[in-house]
Amino acid sequence: MALNNLLNLPPSKGALKPSLPPLPTRPSLPAPPRRPRLRPSLTFLRSEPRRVVHSSASSSPPSDAAPSPPSSREEAVAQARSCLATALQRPLNNSVPLKKLKRQRQPRLRAEIPVVDDSPGSLARLALDVFSGGAGVSKKGSPARLLLVWPSADALAVAMREFESSGDSATAHAQLGSEAPDVLSACDAAVFLAPGPAQVEQVKAAAAAVDPKPVVLFNPAWSFDDEEGEAFGAGARGFVGSFSVVYSFTGLEVRGLLSKKRGVLLRCVDGGRFGGESWVLMVENDGGAPEGQEFKVVSRLKKRPTIGEVETMLYNLMAANSPVTKSARFLREMVSNVTGGKAKQ
Repeated sequence: MALNNLLNLPPSKGALKPSLPPLPTRPSLPAPPRRPRLRPSLTFLRSEPRRVVHSSASSSPPSDAAPSPPSSREEAVAQARSCLATALQRPLNNSVPLKKLKRQRQPRLRAEIPVVDDSPGSLARLALDVFSGGAGVSKKGSPARLLLVWPSADALAVAMREFESSGDSATAHAQLGSEAPDVLSACDAAVFLAPGPAQVEQVKAAAAAVDPKPVVLFNPAWSFDDEEGEAFGAGARGFVGSFSVVYSFTGLEVRGLLSKKRGVLLRCVDGGRFGGESWVLMVENDGGAPEGQEFKVVSRLKKRPTIGEVETMLYNLMAANSPVTKSARFLREMVSNVTGGKAKQ
């Protein structure tokens, strides 16, 4: 069993652990339940207004603002634009000259939105929706001047056609590794779109060239587990880890033996809304939930969970609520009572 995330990344190869402890080896006891399968889901959630409830299994106290997963591509784009605009507005409108901020830490932001495919056209259309008009950021009354840096010549050519046909002529474009110095100096912020693992050093060099101006990493073409593993050297890993995730949405589908359930891993940092700084893991409510309460929060985490951690949390949740597991627990206690071996509470 493996989990792909929604950015079309290769599946995880790690084995799942830990498993549930085995039941006592007695002929009357059923075997432990089979672990459910966790699969990516590109289907957005229902467009009707939804409410999210909090589960008692949450790892930290819920905040006043309940997270709301996007119900459509348009809503995901709107959420990402809002988060980016909030994060970029302050550094782009700071009254202190940029030269005097040279020793300040460069604002580095990261945003991730699921795409149906990894074609240049799909990426260009998504970038047009998110970053047109300066991504909603204004500077001195005008849209911010963004430089979109594309991972290849093909992606650049497709993007140029998409933006020109839309009438957006204010956004600048360049190919990663071929950015002209005058283009870099003229932009207010640089956005690196879908760079591959082998291009991290080029992204690092371009980010240094525009420092202290903000930079945005959008839909990187690698998984979070790749960052935690051996795919990057120490220097590249430290650079990638310096980007603060302001928006990330991953839809999940949990498949059990007889049922399936949708889930969401969401981070939406927009003025403290949608869970603020937390990574929020939610699962679809059971059919008996009150109307409008479609999802429940099962965990809030300060650190982004790995694929294996998400799988384990969802597995434990499903196993705890499984009728098979409940039956096994009942039988185990009944056998212990008969033999007198039930543990003291």
